[in-house]
Amino acid sequence: MIAASELILNPDGSVYHLNIKPENIAHDIIFVGDPDRVEKITQLFDSVEFSTQKREFKTETGTYKGKKITVISTGIGPDNIDIVLNELDALVNIDLTTRTIKEKHTALNIVRIGTSGSLQADIPVDSFVMSKMGLGLDCMLRSYQADHVTHATLEDAFIKHTSWSPDKGRPYAVSCSEKLEKQFESDSIFKGITATAGGFFGPQGRILRLPIQDEGLNNKMDSFSHNDVRITNLEMETAAIYGLSALLGHHALSLNAIIANRATKTFSSDPNQATINLIDYALEQLVK
Repeated sequence: MIAASELILNPDGSVYHLNIKPENIAHDIIFVGDPDRVEKITQLFDSVEFSTQKREFKTETGTYKGKKITVISTGIGPDNIDIVLNELDALVNIDLTTRTIKEKHTALNIVRIGTSGSLQADIPVDSFVMSKMGLGLDCMLRSYQADHVTHATLEDAFIKHTSWSPDKGRPYAVSCSEKLEKQFESDSIFKGITATAGGFFGPQGRILRLPIQDEGLNNKMDSFSHNDVRITNLEMETAAIYGLSALLGHHALSLNAIIANRATKTFSSDPNQATINLIDYALEQLVK
């Protein structure tokens, strides 16, 4: 039996942070960062049957073209992903009444719809990027026994190429779901490695008043490739989603609308429309 201190439930039996019960979610789930983006998606649904919000975690479940889909806002960063994915997994793979793991495993399909900045000059603003692999610079996954889902050769190559400081912990690399990759790929989508940082400023090379450990890291990431796959973009969630999904037995894919290009110093003239275009694309692929 899982102790009350480890699996925390609200008085109504819902999981602590998300404030939802097993019957409130679909098996196809869209992740967004911003709570305000949840309704940008669900307003396109035929109907919405459930809605709740606690802190930055907003959840709505409804039907789009006959398919039941849940949309959840995760907030920002790998730490929030750790909360959301563990609690979602508990909803489908732990009996919350007996606090025991279910004999039959349920796999969720998780698609992140996000915005990001490109690190490559030839991946322009307003384009879409599919993360073939997540490269975690944040160390969150290292809290778990994860060697069987990570790619040590890529990690070693990245560490060597960037002269990565051991003080920052070992990066981790995890692949996306092959099933979802095939379902969502098209000629109009760029593919590559998405680097996941543990913060927005220093961890992503931004300098305000504080000096950072490696001012040249972004340039070194720009030039890194492994088996002819480049680092395409930098954000704060994808590698954590891929790592925990792989460990817990779920399918995960991350899609990003590119609203900034760090290489060309450009920014989308209409980032909202770029995001809407990606939402439309993702929904159609989900119901194919």
